[in-house]
Parts: sequence; C-alpha cells; structure tokens
Amino acid sequence: MLDACAELVDEVGYEGLTTTLLAERAEVAIGSVYQFFPDKRAIVQALTLRNMEAYLERLAASWAGGSFAGWWDGVDAAIDEYIAMHRSVPGFRTLHFGDVVDVHLLDEERDNNAVIAGRVARVLVEQFGVAETQRLRFALEIAVEAADALIKLAFRRDPDGDDTVLGEAKALIREYLHRHVDA
Repeated sequence: MLDACAELVDEVGYEGLTTTLLAERAEVAIGSVYQFFPDKRAIVQALTLRNMEAYLERLAASWAGGSFAGWWDGVDAAIDEYIAMHRSVPGFRTLHFGDVVDVHLLDEERDNNAVIAGRVARVLVEQFGVAETQRLRFALEIAVEAADALIKLAFRRDPDGDDTVLGEAKALIREYLHRHVDA
C-alpha cells in the first residue's frame, strides 16, 4: 500500500490522494486500507517514516563505506543522499520528510526538519566525534532548513535538480557549518 501511495502522490499530489484511489492502485479492498490506516494522513505519515528510515540507512551505508577527511564530507554525503532520493524514490520529491502534509508529522513536539537535524547530529557525534552541544543542534537545524529550501528550488528549476543550485547549496551549508561547528 505504501508503494501505491508513493506512486499516487507523485501523480496526483497529496491533495488529490484518496483512500479509494489508494485501494484501487494497491488492488486491495477499501476495508483493507482502513484496517491499517485510519485516513490518508496516516498513510502518508507511514510512507514518510519509511522514507526517513531509508534515508538514514542509505546515509549510514554511505558513511560506513566512505573514507572522509572529516565531518564536512559526511555532511556532503548527507546532502547527496537527500538529492539522490529526490531523483529516485517515488513520492519523496513530493513529500520530502512530510512537511507538505504537516510540519509535525514525524514528532508532535519538533518540526520535521528538526527531527532530521537531530538524527544527523547524532550521527556526526557518533561517526565523527563532533562535540554534542546546543550550538551543533541549532546550527544543524539552520543548515537542514537552508538545504531543504535550496534543494526544493533546484528541483523546481529542473526536474532532475539544477546542478548549479545544488552545488551552491552544498557550498553554503559547508561554509555555514564550518563557522559554527569548528569554532
């Protein structure tokens, strides 16, 4: 059902998604949809959580297999994975990490990008020995917001992502984080 949801979101958008369309695409009875999900928001939330876990798994694999000079290369890899998911994962370009539906889709207390920033912070601390501070968390929240906005701009300009904008996004994030993390 989640795969069908991802396809439909790309085709009709979140507003056009209905449980009836989902049941038809997934070739299941409408009752089966409601057995697992009370409404379309719950379906999209499950898809968003799956996408976030896929992102974090891809990122962990990238970081485990990469030989990085420092945390900044890990951040570049995080941005590269986000871009790759925009290009390759059905529904991701439309939903991102759920902000289209609800900025608190992943957590009732923190907005979606803050959740992502927290996850990235945890990995930077664990993988690269970056000091876990409030300053790091704040800087990563700003960096995630900026990267998210610029990546969306790149994909509005070009369906495959405007490489010039994507390059500038990575440079901006790297320089910003150098000022705040290495200070």
